[in-house]
Amino acid sequence: MNKLPTTLSVGIMTAPQIDVSYNADGTFTLHGVTIGKDYHWERQEDQTFMGELKIIRETDGQMTAVNIISIEDYLVSVISSEMSPNASLEFLKAAAVISRSWVMGKITDRPKATAPSPHKRKTQGDEVSRLITWQDHEDHTLYDVCADDHCQRYQGVTKATNPNAKRAVEETRGEVLTYHGEVCDCRFSKCCGGRMEEFSTCWQDKEVPYLQALEDRDPKDGTILCDTSDPAILSQVLNDYDQETADFYRWTVTYTQEQLSDLLSRKLDHNFGQILELRPLKRGKSGRIYELQIIGTKVSLIIGKELTIRSALSESHLYSSAFEVEVSYSPALKDIPATFTLKGKGWGHGVGLCQIGAAVMGAKGYTYREILAHYYPDTVIENREQITDNRKYD
Repeated sequence: MNKLPTTLSVGIMTAPQIDVSYNADGTFTLHGVTIGKDYHWERQEDQTFMGELKIIRETDGQMTAVNIISIEDYLVSVISSEMSPNASLEFLKAAAVISRSWVMGKITDRPKATAPSPHKRKTQGDEVSRLITWQDHEDHTLYDVCADDHCQRYQGVTKATNPNAKRAVEETRGEVLTYHGEVCDCRFSKCCGGRMEEFSTCWQDKEVPYLQALEDRDPKDGTILCDTSDPAILSQVLNDYDQETADFYRWTVTYTQEQLSDLLSRKLDHNFGQILELRPLKRGKSGRIYELQIIGTKVSLIIGKELTIRSALSESHLYSSAFEVEVSYSPALKDIPATFTLKGKGWGHGVGLCQIGAAVMGAKGYTYREILAHYYPDTVIENREQITDNRKYD
């Protein structure tokens, strides 16, 4: 049985100049770290880290700051950064296991790419042009994982202040989810919207048996788990800036014709003219669109997968690609739609664990093992601990 590596390298930031200060307790602070890159909550923070700092000078003159950190210290930060460290212990323990599994799978089972480019399928001919893209971990070449939402949020010791987060990692030390002996690729999102999605809707065209499109219902009473507005539960999942997003379970976005045509032309580098239709071509089982045809008066284009669609239809990222399109007309534009209203559900790709649904399970008294069994069916929790002596919890 493979044991776990003890350390990993985390890419924190890339900039022309890295502003760093060293602290008396052996930690270091990086100033002006961008979080939520390209998302609607993007901002900069000063963040403090344990472990080692490595500065890499890239070929274009940019500098990249990389943190070398023990796995278990990394996990304390991740579950405090991805959600509130004040969450219930069982929810935090479930988060610790899936975060450990995800990063273990990445650094032990999958080779790094040779170039940091997104996966892309682009065709053009007599038929409508297609642009199908997706991004995954193997886009990183200088370090194991990044510190932002592309991988897992990791903000050093900036938010890892609650002893519950440390306890959750310690009480699940070495535990990972496995499927037929292999460490699971444990994906998760903020809110599935009532039904989880399959892996292939968002990434490679392959089936991952334990990432299924299941309804997110309470195993006992059948209620939809992530359909909650309870502030006590939401505060367990949503950090300070995440709480600026309130309408994630069901949401509505409306664009005028001018707004939408300008947005799509800028985001996709196509002159569509006026937009005639947003036509969903392929949906996953949760309703998430992974191929969308944009029909304009000048050109049409098919885009996918889900993150590409979300990026194209928002200045940052649309909450999810699980939406229906409603149009309205005005006499001034005649047969050209005047407005497009997107009525959607969920926040994120919806694959694997739904953080808000899992928080509800924790609040209802479910154990972390029951939470994991609900979101990753047919998986097994295994302990693959390798003792380290460099923990710095206390």
